[in-house]
Amino acid sequence: MKNAILIFLAAFTMASCASNENKEIQTTEDTTATIMRDNHSFARPEEAAVKHLSLDLKVDFDTKKLSGSATLGIENKTGTDELLLDTRDLQIESIVLDDNEATTFSLDEPVKYLGSKLSVKIKPTTKTVVINYATSPEAAALQWLEPSQTAGGKHPFLFTQSQAILARTWIPLQDSPGIKFTYDAKITVPSELMALMSAENDTAKRNDGVYTFRMPQPVSSYLMALAVGDLEFVSYDQRSGVFAEPSLIKKAAWEFEDLPKMIASAEELYGPYEWGRYDILVLPPSFPFGGMENPRITFATPTIIAGDRSLVALIAHELAHSWSGNLVTNATWNDFWLNEGFTVYFETRIMEKIYGKDYADMLTLLSLGELKETIAHMGDTSRETHLFADLDGKDPDEGVSDIAYEKGRFFLNTIEAAVGRDAWDAFLKKYFTEHAFKSMDTKTFLAYLEKELIRGDENLRRQINVDAWVYGPGLPENCPPVVSSELDKAKKAADGFLSGENVKSLNTQSWTTHHWLYFLRSMKGRLDVNKMQTLDNHFKFTASGNSEIQCEWYLNAISTGYTKAYPNMEKFLMSVGRRKFLKPIYTALSKTPENLELARKIYEKARPGYHAVSIQTIDEILNYGS
Repeated sequence: MKNAILIFLAAFTMASCASNENKEIQTTEDTTATIMRDNHSFARPEEAAVKHLSLDLKVDFDTKKLSGSATLGIENKTGTDELLLDTRDLQIESIVLDDNEATTFSLDEPVKYLGSKLSVKIKPTTKTVVINYATSPEAAALQWLEPSQTAGGKHPFLFTQSQAILARTWIPLQDSPGIKFTYDAKITVPSELMALMSAENDTAKRNDGVYTFRMPQPVSSYLMALAVGDLEFVSYDQRSGVFAEPSLIKKAAWEFEDLPKMIASAEELYGPYEWGRYDILVLPPSFPFGGMENPRITFATPTIIAGDRSLVALIAHELAHSWSGNLVTNATWNDFWLNEGFTVYFETRIMEKIYGKDYADMLTLLSLGELKETIAHMGDTSRETHLFADLDGKDPDEGVSDIAYEKGRFFLNTIEAAVGRDAWDAFLKKYFTEHAFKSMDTKTFLAYLEKELIRGDENLRRQINVDAWVYGPGLPENCPPVVSSELDKAKKAADGFLSGENVKSLNTQSWTTHHWLYFLRSMKGRLDVNKMQTLDNHFKFTASGNSEIQCEWYLNAISTGYTKAYPNMEKFLMSVGRRKFLKPIYTALSKTPENLELARKIYEKARPGYHAVSIQTIDEILNYGS
């Protein structure tokens, strides 16, 4: 597969997906452009494509449903009489065309992960398709929270998580990252609550509970987002601010105060921010991810509010997605590294620009350690460690790992080291500008890299070694070394403590979260219960309010049998829904029969408060329900 156009011809075994092969399809508008057939979508955008979406939905917390209509503005490129859409667990009530002309439709039997194909009868002249529908109370993208599950405890909350292929659980559409459309919406909510979308937003509550939205730039379906709750807003400047529940708004506003600097730094690196405003919404703790890069408004976990701004790299990451991902988007989920590898690289450059190289080096070295652990777990010859993924027949969300993020970033670091930062920055700026609001696949990007940067230089080609990085397993030998003088201090302290140095003599006064993480990781496998007790007595790790440190500490507690930390660990698992923390802790607990029993008891209580994305992962780890 090296030096070749990779075209996956593997088809799903299900008959309904048999024709949906992952191949290039020439578009009719531009013979140089291609659409990558997406094996995770039933859509055929080369025949008829959605270009605009108008939503009119009512949010009902009593029934846990969204109901109303989705009006699709379509382009019929071939004169086809059929529009194919993606749905999952939707109740389709009726469909009409253009001037309220009723039409027929069929909904196929559901396919695992993919949902049901919706086939709509259209005419060659059809411009709009109006679908009247309602969501299921169990829609995987929607999490309905009781007041007790929110920070304020008084009002319910709703938020969506559409990535990777969950938009189809709340909107009937062409649910593929390679298909982009503009949208507008009218959302009706209880008058005491506020609605926000990945679009132009109000910054204050409306008395009538009716909110209108507009997204004039084309976006992919996984970037469709809605949140409804008791929210307040604090502005930083004319284009950025933060939304949060009233009890969190002051802490959140302080934590993210450097946001305007981040936006300015990103623009200096790779060109203007193209989305108007950039705001942050702090969600309740059940949100399964650190952040979600919804255009104009990042959805963020409250676990990054550490009180010292030490975890705001996550915000830099989601901001960077405004270029890599939202602006230039992976064509299929097999090309996911084109979103995340670029974004992690860009995130680190933003952090370096604001906080300095020493700070960025800490982040990079920690990430390299995490990547090496991931590769060791998967196996250094595993197909799963290739940058160009093979997610056909799988839930793309379950295929997400450090490979797309960190191996992708270190590939870009390798290119930078080979060509120099100035040349690399010029290349990236041109790449984002020339491909803005378009989709990108791996083969096309590598061709662009060859044309614009390598330019036939055989020595440079060998130096970068594209095939080993993109189509090969493990971590290639030409990965640039990473050093951090700051983390060396943490490693020295860890070694000193393990060799008998008094814990009180360790100089930790200026440490950040990153020092503490490296300190704890450096002692992995070398601690016992007595040493854990000594550390806990002095540093109070079990009672820490920092989620990153808590997770690392609880992993050490599990491995050493330091059961004094278990009650707090249980509270942590009950109050945090972020999969990054849940997955390793539950995995570690599952390794022994005694801890597995404890994990299942905790999970039984915590599960109703988790998002479907986290539930799917933890169910599998604990073999829950079987």
